[in-house]
Amino acid sequence: MPGFEIFGEEEKREINEVLTTGVLFRYEFPEQRQGIYKVRTFEERFAAYCGVQYGQAVTSGTAALKVALAALGVGPGDEVITQCFTFVATWEAIFDVGAVPVFAEVDETLNLDPKDLEKKITAKTKVIIPVHMMGAAARIEEIKAIADKHHIPVLEDTAQASGASLNGKRLGSFGACGTFSFDPVKTMTTGEGGMIITNDGKLWRAMSEYHDHGHDHVPNPGGRGGEGRSFIGFNFRMMELQGAIGLAQLAKLDGIVAAQQRNKAAIKKLVQKLPGVTFRTILDETGDNASFLAFFLPTKEKAQAVNKVLGENGAGAVYFASNTWHYYPKWEHLLAGSTLTRSGWPFNGADGRRRVVYDPNALPQSAAIMDRLLVYPVPVKLSDERLAQIGAAIAKAAAI
Repeated sequence: MPGFEIFGEEEKREINEVLTTGVLFRYEFPEQRQGIYKVRTFEERFAAYCGVQYGQAVTSGTAALKVALAALGVGPGDEVITQCFTFVATWEAIFDVGAVPVFAEVDETLNLDPKDLEKKITAKTKVIIPVHMMGAAARIEEIKAIADKHHIPVLEDTAQASGASLNGKRLGSFGACGTFSFDPVKTMTTGEGGMIITNDGKLWRAMSEYHDHGHDHVPNPGGRGGEGRSFIGFNFRMMELQGAIGLAQLAKLDGIVAAQQRNKAAIKKLVQKLPGVTFRTILDETGDNASFLAFFLPTKEKAQAVNKVLGENGAGAVYFASNTWHYYPKWEHLLAGSTLTRSGWPFNGADGRRRVVYDPNALPQSAAIMDRLLVYPVPVKLSDERLAQIGAAIAKAAAI
């Protein structure tokens, strides 16, 4: 983790083809670009890799969530259920389309708990967003069955799980659509950038047009099509340089995952020496993209004590219970309703009354899990020296 570890001649070659044409914009300029459409080709190849019909490239994983939610028709008065362990972008996008995020518990997959999900569904629930956190599958088949029973579309947040699968089916391809991030620390990267995949042609057309100011995208390869507009949109277009890097990185993705799986196994073998350690529930080990190794200690106090020793010896793990980017009780701006708007939107409605208040203690099951959790990011390249350092730190932590 992540793809920038293996930038090489392939990325340079793809970028140079774009620079040779001088066309950085993903649409138009057919004569000048000499048949080179990097973003369009990236969309097609990424969709094929995921086993779906359509891919829509955008400027970021956050934009991918917003574009997908907009295309699904989500807006004010709606609720969207997601999990309490995720990057802030998941719920920022929900607020940004005017809806209200509803947070559910995670289980030891570290993803959405289907049992708590069903308790959170109301007449206002318009979309469910499970997040495949840290490269491994949520209980997506169970989640999809619950959603189908209630006739609610599933939007898979697959930002951290490029290249991952469940029982041979790519993550992101189970629901109505799936979103991906290619930011600087993702499994494959374009610096910034994102993708939405779907098998629904109507949904894809809505996303394609919305992300390009609502431009009419009638069939016209590489072009926008007509100059009419069916609805308002915004600008979330990926540019050709990002598409070029994406093509090179996609070609390396299976190799990245294979390397991470080997390195994760090596680190896990060391971590197993910690007394009382258990590991995250992985539904499909072969489908794990292995970008993280997550493990539990018996108590919160033990987890903190072990990590203190690990840190003192140069091999500290991530303690997500205190992480301010990924865990619900630590999102102080969400809990406080902090916003730049004078009206208090999105926490307040048009009438000035508070629409939603979040209780930091509302999800005790997740707290009991997160308090005991330690996580090692898994690199694509792992030297013998670094592995030995981790092993020595773990040996000292095991002795406390």
